[in-house]
Amino acid sequence: MSVHVLPHPPTTSLTPKPRSNPTADTASSTTSSPELSSYESSENGVEELSEPIISAEKLRQIEKMESNPDFLWMTTEEPHRSRRMAILKAHPEVRKLMGPTLTTPPIVFLVLTIQFTAAYLLRSHHPFSIPFILTAYIVGGTANQNTFLSIHEITHNLAFKSIKANKILAIISNLAIGIPYAMAFKGYHIEHHKFLGEDGIDTDLPSKLEAMILDNVAGKTFFATFQILFYALRPGFIRSQKPTIWHGINVLAIIAFDILLVKSWGWNSLIYLIMSSFFAGSLHPCAAHFIAEHYLMNGPLPTKEELVKDGQGDNEDWLIQGLAQETTSYYGWLNVLCYNVGYHNEHHDFPSVPWTKLPELHRIAKEFYDPLPSHESWPYVTWKFITDPSIGMWSRAKRLNKGDKIDHSFWTPSTGTESKIHSDKETSDVLAQDEEEEEIAYMSDSDKPKNRNKKE
Repeated sequence: MSVHVLPHPPTTSLTPKPRSNPTADTASSTTSSPELSSYESSENGVEELSEPIISAEKLRQIEKMESNPDFLWMTTEEPHRSRRMAILKAHPEVRKLMGPTLTTPPIVFLVLTIQFTAAYLLRSHHPFSIPFILTAYIVGGTANQNTFLSIHEITHNLAFKSIKANKILAIISNLAIGIPYAMAFKGYHIEHHKFLGEDGIDTDLPSKLEAMILDNVAGKTFFATFQILFYALRPGFIRSQKPTIWHGINVLAIIAFDILLVKSWGWNSLIYLIMSSFFAGSLHPCAAHFIAEHYLMNGPLPTKEELVKDGQGDNEDWLIQGLAQETTSYYGWLNVLCYNVGYHNEHHDFPSVPWTKLPELHRIAKEFYDPLPSHESWPYVTWKFITDPSIGMWSRAKRLNKGDKIDHSFWTPSTGTESKIHSDKETSDVLAQDEEEEEIAYMSDSDKPKNRNKKE
């Protein structure tokens, strides 16, 4: 199978002219647009390219891509930074949406109350009894998926202004899971945003070994059933974290709570919480978001040669498909239970916009989001992932490093006129806004992040 990549552009950034639709008009552009092409294995290792001069580093990258032939390998950066800049330029008012919402803490305590009540009521039921299992799946699985996503929200410091208060709330929310989770998730998730798709850093990506072993219906069913375990164990094999004092507090708090729970209500109550966590990351309707968010559900992209063979050599819609489907949103009703995590393009574009305002962000910048692919059903995503032979563990976009920067004008919808040349001041203002947004959104584990906005 061929390797699809976005080839190294001759310029330091990508600045295509605006599009009248998702098609990128590159024929008359004076600078390079992102292009998806194919590198086929040959006797010399690399097919002949239009640019004969390739650096040794680029050759090494291509060789690594060819050794992982079924992932979508990109040589441009992830799509969210550039689209964020484009939206900030077109709609500076979206900055008013940023910052914490006090809606989150009451929901955290409501869900904790539901889970503790269920754990108490089931304390005398056998864990393998039908009432116990059904309650753990229907009530517990839904509640703990909400708990996982509350921690996701709090990780971006969107419950309180204080970073310490957010960490404390995340640990409190973690009580319903039964296993220490919140602080370890924080570090890996921030890296997932900052280094989306980067091989060896973004632990959301399946490894080559996983893809090889699970590349069939049985394997994909196993993954979808036990995906919570894959996400829990994979980071330890790919990229271990340096423990902090907050990791220790998280572990001690959960162990102490579990001991208290067992002594007060018995083992069955703790088993209920842990079983709920398992179902929350298994074949559960809400758990489908794990696959829906970043798997390339449209199947493998055609190569340039395949398009020419089919008489579509001039069709350039495919040029942006790799970028457009790297993250996919879902706008259905299950978002009500899941902190609007289905608005995933919006979330990755603006991680400092809280879940309550993501629909408003979509409304404001609909000309950017409406043309992008989206899912109509989360459960159908799971079904398609398992049964469609063209989709599987390989269906992820990867990159070897940050990649070549994409100019924000790449995402700007066409107004029917030629694009204007941005002034240095205008470009500088957009960059400044973007840097401030990144500082807010990608807050480190430190209580005193560099250049932190005083309003935070």
